[in-house]
Amino acid sequence: MWRLKIAEGANDPYLFSTNNFLGRQTWEFDPNAGTPGERAKVEEARQNYYKNRSHVKASTDLLWQMQSLKEKNFKQTIHQVMIKDGEEITHEAATAALKRGVHLLSALQASDGHWPAEMTGPMFYFPPLVFALYITGHLNVVFSAEHRKEILRHIYCHQNEDGGWGLHIEGHSIMFCTALNYICLRMLGEGPNGGQDNACEKARKWILDRGGITSVPSWGKTWLSILGLYDWSGCNPMPPEFWVLPSNFPINPAKMWCYCRVTYLPMSYLYGKKFVGTITPLILQLREELHVEPYHTINWRQKRHLCAQEDLYYPHPLLQMLLWDSLYTISEPLVSRWPFNKLREKALQITMDLIHYEDECSRYINIGIVEKPLCMLACWVEDPTGDYFKKHLARIADYIWVAEDGMKLQGIGSQTWDTSFALQALLASNLSSEIGPTLMKGHYFLKHSQVKNNPPGDFKRMFRHISKGSWTYSDQDHGWQLSDCTSEGLKCCLYFSKMQPEIVGEKMEPEKFYDAINVILSLQSKNGGFPGWEPATAGSWMEWFNPVEFLEDIIIEHEHVECTSASMQALALFKEFYPEHRRNEIEKCIDKAVQFLEDTQKPNGSWYATWGVCFIYATWFALSGLAAAGKTYNNCSAVRKGVRFLLEIQTDDGGWGESYLSCPNKVYTPLPGKRSNLVHTAMALMGLIHSGQAKRDPNPLHRAAKLLINSQLPDGDFPQQEMTGAFMRNGILHYAAFRNICPTWALALYREHVALPSKNF
Repeated sequence: MWRLKIAEGANDPYLFSTNNFLGRQTWEFDPNAGTPGERAKVEEARQNYYKNRSHVKASTDLLWQMQSLKEKNFKQTIHQVMIKDGEEITHEAATAALKRGVHLLSALQASDGHWPAEMTGPMFYFPPLVFALYITGHLNVVFSAEHRKEILRHIYCHQNEDGGWGLHIEGHSIMFCTALNYICLRMLGEGPNGGQDNACEKARKWILDRGGITSVPSWGKTWLSILGLYDWSGCNPMPPEFWVLPSNFPINPAKMWCYCRVTYLPMSYLYGKKFVGTITPLILQLREELHVEPYHTINWRQKRHLCAQEDLYYPHPLLQMLLWDSLYTISEPLVSRWPFNKLREKALQITMDLIHYEDECSRYINIGIVEKPLCMLACWVEDPTGDYFKKHLARIADYIWVAEDGMKLQGIGSQTWDTSFALQALLASNLSSEIGPTLMKGHYFLKHSQVKNNPPGDFKRMFRHISKGSWTYSDQDHGWQLSDCTSEGLKCCLYFSKMQPEIVGEKMEPEKFYDAINVILSLQSKNGGFPGWEPATAGSWMEWFNPVEFLEDIIIEHEHVECTSASMQALALFKEFYPEHRRNEIEKCIDKAVQFLEDTQKPNGSWYATWGVCFIYATWFALSGLAAAGKTYNNCSAVRKGVRFLLEIQTDDGGWGESYLSCPNKVYTPLPGKRSNLVHTAMALMGLIHSGQAKRDPNPLHRAAKLLINSQLPDGDFPQQEMTGAFMRNGILHYAAFRNICPTWALALYREHVALPSKNF
């Protein structure tokens, strides 16, 4: 059986940690684990998922849940509550439902204090890692037969009926993910007509019916060139000389969004080297299988701008096409000849130095899974037997997650993010006397996950921002500061600081609170909004040069409603505890943030989210932030409009639900049949409570609470429904922990702020 290991790694000579691997979560297969009955339950969960995969795409994270509940010997002892039609909701009923959720959520906490859960969804995460390991000869070293079995399971579970794979597990088929997953299947040992339910044959037909893999988008062209299934001459240039441009140049690395920067850093190294892996018999077979014309007759130059219509979300503007053509026809021929080839050699060395710096700063986890296999491969190309590559191999496990739908890769672990939300839900329940040990462990985890130092050396020259005092999205070793994660972690530690230490542990030192505030204040933009990782200093015109056809707004840092709201809430709460520390700066910061939220509100009263689905998610955040800043329904038109938006879209059953299509289309789109989603219901309920809806008309709140209470499962869990996370307009994510955290949190606020019993709703 697969088992999740917590905070392990100290015995590996190629692993190192800043806090003894606190928060690290790695899956391991133990052939002797589990009873026959437990193994049968796991297999039953897998079969049930596969049979119902067309109805609910996201997994329920059952393998971890089974493991954790068994280790805790958890049994739900509180009777399940059902609210009948016409029946009022009593305080006792709300308390019972809340306690059931709280006790289950507490039982899902790991031994080191964090809440493990998957953060997955995209179908382009795993194949590049398989490609990199195949090229380096480590595929069968890193992935055992059991690994390969579960990787294949996940690919089969999420193949669409037409034979292709989507950008994410709920999306329509696209060339990028279909090509990558087909190649992945073949590298994992499936034959050209093999795979479950003829998976390979159906996928290949999908590809060939659309003209073959030459229409794969730019990231696909890069990986296929590395593999030898495409030619570098069919790619738009990614010159490593970009990394030596001066800081006063209009376009330079310091102005890029960090994820984009760290993606194109190793890409440009591999492009500059024109690196191609060994042409194996399998690669030769794939050339025949995936192209509609003989490989050596393809005019690669004509394929540079080609992109399948299914993939084309962000078409390249004419200005960008002219830039690529200029670099392709003028610059690239020059740097291949003496003396300009000396410049390329120098640029490649500088690029590699930047890669090593990123690797060291993140303890070889890297900023995310898109970047991880690229940086790892670049290190292998530089030195196949060196320690850099071995350190990369040791951190692959940090990305792996196993559930009933197989093995997948996370974009990055969400340990700190999920833990800060879970703790706020538990704190809101006012049940600390029942869950003291849970709170103490969670507090310990957050205190010891705060980043201790800035990046080493002259970090600004390496395009990095301050990080001392921040919290990351995952764990301390990851090292990348985030405004909203810092804010949510800070809020939790502030709440804990006013509680009895014998229940929650000693409070954090004031200087560490000050460090967190310093990070938050450093990130606010002139328009009052907050970006995620680094100050947003570049002009929006740089987005004209976004080379990624299936994502939008990836070139520069942008301000986000969610990050702005989280920062406002943290600053307002901090001001209550430390009223004299940087008071004027904090007050001005909050005022500017309020203005940003008012300026970015949509005409229908909603806000658009970058990191969640979508208008409901952002409106919850915005209303929470405005409330923290002292804005109410009576004194703020933005609050009134936000409330009106939520009330107008409440569904007939009392809930809320939103399709992921809201994200790419940028227009609120209900779920088919206007059905509800419990996570969206919880978010809308919390947003309305923060707006003071209970005092105006509590009936919408009662209807939502009834839906949540009646939807609760016998063990206190809630059903898994549609995915609710998002990124870069077109990408969708599965936050498995949200289905437990958000409804429990909403019920806690409902019981605390809404008068019960309910009357005539």
